[in-house]
Amino acid sequence: MIKVLIVEDDPMVAQINKKYTESVDEFNVIGICNNGKDALEMIKNNNIDLIILDIYMPKLDGIGFLKEIRNSGISTDIIMVTAADESDKLNEVLKLGAIDYLIKPFEYERFKDALNKFKVRHKVLSQKSIISQDDIDRITNQSNFNINEDAQKGINDRTLKRLKDFLKDYSEECFTCEEIAEEMRLSRVTIRRYLEYMTSIGELNRDIEYGEIGRPKTIYKLL
Repeated sequence: MIKVLIVEDDPMVAQINKKYTESVDEFNVIGICNNGKDALEMIKNNNIDLIILDIYMPKLDGIGFLKEIRNSGISTDIIMVTAADESDKLNEVLKLGAIDYLIKPFEYERFKDALNKFKVRHKVLSQKSIISQDDIDRITNQSNFNINEDAQKGINDRTLKRLKDFLKDYSEECFTCEEIAEEMRLSRVTIRRYLEYMTSIGELNRDIEYGEIGRPKTIYKLL
């Protein structure tokens, strides 16, 4: 699970952020703080993967909190969720390492995109000691995280669950599209669409395997 700390002084907004966060698979909110000072103590005593951070707060504001943790060598990823829309504040928090910036009021889908983008980054960087160019492109290319509506319409929930169950049964193995299609008795075109969809949302790793002869093969493995 991805452990999340919410730092937000408005109780209603904090609960909305918690609800939205935990609606996305693999995210778990382990704490809520209403100011940066309490959040400093929380992060020093807990292993936290992601902080959802406001700027305008009492005792210690979001920018002050961010400076404090960076000066302490804490590199936890930050998503800003704030009413602050001044360009100088955006510039400052980006330079301090925030990975995304959402201006209140925000739409749920934009919040969900930010979390899914982080999930891909977190999985790739925490599970691999050596990364490929494809991994880097998945982390840095924004378009990879915005699945278009046509692609979503082509994904059937029952077929997707069936494919996930198959891959979970062989979670330590790698497969080509052709091998999965043969095992599941579905067309290669269908399987490839589902594999690319799962790759784009960070659930599969895609790599290239080079054999001694013939074309290189694209292989997939569950993350």
